[in-house]
Amino acid sequence: MALQGPPLNGPVDLVRLLEQGLRRRPADAALLLRDRRWTWSELDRAATRLAGRYLALGLSPGDRVASLMPNRGELLVHYLACFRAGLTATPLNYRYQAPEVDHALEVSGAALLVAHVERDDALAASRRVPELRLGRIACGGRSGAAPALEDLIGRDGPPPALPDVPPDTPAFLFFTSGSTGKPKGVTHTQATFGWILASAIAGLQLSPDDVFLPATSASHVAATSFLLAGLAAGARVAMARTFDGGELLPLLRDVRPTLLCMLPAPLFGLVRDHGASGPDFASIRRCVSGGDRVPAALEREFTDLTGQPIEELYGMTETGTSVMNPAASGNRIGSIGRLAPGYEASLRDEAGAEVPSGAPGRLWIRSPCNMIGYWNRPDATAETVVDGWLDTGDLVAADADGYLWFRGRKKQIIIHDGSNICPEEVEDSLLEHPAVASAGVIGVHDLVHGETVRAYVAFRPDREPPALPELIRFSRDRVGYKAPDEVVVLGEMPLNAVGKVDRLALAGMAEADANRHLSG
Repeated sequence: MALQGPPLNGPVDLVRLLEQGLRRRPADAALLLRDRRWTWSELDRAATRLAGRYLALGLSPGDRVASLMPNRGELLVHYLACFRAGLTATPLNYRYQAPEVDHALEVSGAALLVAHVERDDALAASRRVPELRLGRIACGGRSGAAPALEDLIGRDGPPPALPDVPPDTPAFLFFTSGSTGKPKGVTHTQATFGWILASAIAGLQLSPDDVFLPATSASHVAATSFLLAGLAAGARVAMARTFDGGELLPLLRDVRPTLLCMLPAPLFGLVRDHGASGPDFASIRRCVSGGDRVPAALEREFTDLTGQPIEELYGMTETGTSVMNPAASGNRIGSIGRLAPGYEASLRDEAGAEVPSGAPGRLWIRSPCNMIGYWNRPDATAETVVDGWLDTGDLVAADADGYLWFRGRKKQIIIHDGSNICPEEVEDSLLEHPAVASAGVIGVHDLVHGETVRAYVAFRPDREPPALPELIRFSRDRVGYKAPDEVVVLGEMPLNAVGKVDRLALAGMAEADANRHLSG
């Protein structure tokens, strides 16, 4: 089945991304944090100064500049400066430990690292950081002899001479979550990322009247693209430093966002926060969520609290947000939505033939938003991109109206007695139980059944946990034969680099379990 989203006129110019806000209201606030406001003019001057300082340090257009930064205004200034200097921003997940930092620095060949002083301990254990050609810049305080990012941003000087930046210049090198192997570097150019922003502006119907709060990490493509799309549309954007109720509820009450974007797990925590009330969400016209399946329990609890639905969306580091529900009026609960502006899709079977309406097929995406490839990995790029189409590896079905319904990742489908079981569907059934805080489901090899369904759960501390046979029956009442054969209780659910349940880590636990039994 072939599908096509609405057309787009052209990409956002990343070098001139702030142009609309500067033209309309330069002295007004553009970036809102709980502890600081940045006006359009302040952002513009800071980005230009920092771009010049980066080049003066010895960086050249095309160099990769890695960042290990929490959500701070300085991180957005850093991205804007990289655009203007023709540098390739290379965000690292803020939870990376030394081996993961070293892998990312080795893959990218970064010349410089911008890192918050909170991560000094991890960086002290790194092999690669001392080898960086231009060393490190510190943020949030002093760290040895490293220059401070705040000083580079704030120090006045003559306007720097900045280069012309061609559209095919790499703008971002994002790392995948590593859920199917070592993280790969996804390369987006000034043009491909500009198309991603244009699609987000059109699909979310962003306008200068909006206040957009993407309450996720700005080290990943979703929050980064949404924050920058908001600015490109002339809207104000709000940045949350953390994603708990203690940070988000005061921010909601103070900045009164019109759009909210969160991953399902922290959104669940926010909705269940004892301090949350309906009026906290009264300003929001759209709440979008993606990155993992939105459980039915979360959809119901959010609607009960706010009177609004959650609009599910779908995207990848490699493509940006390619599927979204077309606003609350067209939202179909349980669907990831329709193709976003600028995207084409093809649903194919294993032989490469397109499947009919209603049948699940592997989702292939074609768009000017697609990455140009994995950094220095032509082999992996050739496996994923064929004739301009990008294989997402995800199974979806499309209905007659073009709405897509997620059916699971091909590599994570559990085959039990010849039947395909989607882990997300089983997890959703477990999350319906009021005592379950998080759930992860994997297949475990079995000689008789092929695979059995094993669930890992973490319980809420404020609820009485059920007996495990009761929890299995609870799931079976909802998903029948797909219910878990066994449940393992964890104190804390492992999450991957982007905050999703880490099924790779759960599979490792299962393998270690099996090895212990064999050796015993």
